[in-house]
Amino acid sequence: MFSKVVPWKRITSRWYNSSGTAVILRNASSSSGGEQQFDLVVIGSGPGGYVAAIKAAQLGLKTACVEKSATYGGTCLNVGCIPSKAMLHNSHLYHLAQHGELKKRGIEVQNVALNLPVFMKQKDDAVKGLTAGVAYLFKSNKVTGIRGYGSVSAPGQVTVKKDDGSNEVLKAKNILLAVGSEVTPFPGIDIDEEAIVSSTGALSLKQVPKKMVLIGAGVIGLELGSVWSRLGAEVTCVEYLSHIGGVGIDMEVSKAFQKILAKQGLKFKLDTKVIGAQKSGGNISVNVEGAKGGNNETLDCDTVLVCIGRRPFTKDLGLEGVGVKLDQRGRIEVDKNFQTSCKGVYAIGDCIQGPMLAHKAEDEGIICVEGIATGHEPHIDYNCVPSVIYTFPEVSWIGKSEEQLKQEGVKFKVGKFPMAANSRAKTINEPEGFVKVLADAKTDRILGVHIINSVAGELINEAALAMEYGASSEDVARVCHAHPTWSESFKEANLHASFGKAINFS
Repeated sequence: MFSKVVPWKRITSRWYNSSGTAVILRNASSSSGGEQQFDLVVIGSGPGGYVAAIKAAQLGLKTACVEKSATYGGTCLNVGCIPSKAMLHNSHLYHLAQHGELKKRGIEVQNVALNLPVFMKQKDDAVKGLTAGVAYLFKSNKVTGIRGYGSVSAPGQVTVKKDDGSNEVLKAKNILLAVGSEVTPFPGIDIDEEAIVSSTGALSLKQVPKKMVLIGAGVIGLELGSVWSRLGAEVTCVEYLSHIGGVGIDMEVSKAFQKILAKQGLKFKLDTKVIGAQKSGGNISVNVEGAKGGNNETLDCDTVLVCIGRRPFTKDLGLEGVGVKLDQRGRIEVDKNFQTSCKGVYAIGDCIQGPMLAHKAEDEGIICVEGIATGHEPHIDYNCVPSVIYTFPEVSWIGKSEEQLKQEGVKFKVGKFPMAANSRAKTINEPEGFVKVLADAKTDRILGVHIINSVAGELINEAALAMEYGASSEDVARVCHAHPTWSESFKEANLHASFGKAINFS
């Protein structure tokens, strides 16, 4: 069993370092005259920002959170993770009923029809409930929520421009930029969010497209493409790379994933780039060619979904005026404590280096404000941050892929277990996919886990816990797992990795 030293632990309301010395949290600042004075002002209320603000308040810091939009939650809660998952789930249910899968299970359903306004309302209700929940959490944790566009107007000072044109100045000992990211535009193609849409517009289409061309077969594109494909659209995915699933996905998983989605009706044009699009009436012509030139083709559709990624949102934040440096990709540069080149100004989440994931931003927010409040050095193992694609089946991974390990010259062994041999998957007729474990050839330590099955987004967290604690594949293989469960497939894959044989598959 591998283990690591955790230098800090929390007991009740105090923090202790490894030598047992108590660290007293700073008291909340008092106001000076009529001026708003805070220990911490967070700009942005997405998953990173609102979680950081709540944690800071719980640690005794007088905290404010500034949000430019009408509701809290940022991209994730409003036009990202949350609404897309509602649509993915409900479109899957519709697809089961529409295409006879329920009939195979002995459930007779007549006259199946899609009511798109109600479909969208359920998604909107989920968003409203969760964004309202953030407002409630702010109130219960005594976080001051401030609406308006926040910018760093001087070291230790945030200016909030309100909708009525007025400005409010906040003084802060510390400022945290949790400003997130925005859709990367496609050169030469104007997004109108009606016929040519980004991920935001794809969440609010007024009718199901007849034909949709999806530019980019990464995580966001495949999820939203799956939604509209299930609802009846003919979806063609155009991807510049030679595989689907984006950066970090294991190639064996990617190939299996593509075959499954193709059986569901999605079409793929890989190694292909889009060179332009023209609208004419209700039709859109998308011009494509090979990634290395040639093979010109025109794809006709009524809706184009542009999903080529996201970029850090750093405009009009006053960063240059206080000396906050950006890297070549427009990301805010930070040190190991998440502090920028301007003392007292910190940054987390999509606007700094690393994967643009809500849970990554949340963890960074928590450990950043713990560092501010207690002075202890923050730590996050980015190798233990999982990624998930919420299609059906789901795809998830954590740690290194086979390709990365080979490139790094690391000797490893592979353990695999097919879902077709898993009792739970077989009983509910969801046997597609597999679990793949990569372990160090010498030490047996788990280096990466790659999953494609119905519950990959849940199952990957067992792998995350194992890797965070430095577990070997034998450690997991010797843990008793409940039967019949999906998680047994993870145990069996670790058995294969550690001992060369699984029990329920040969």
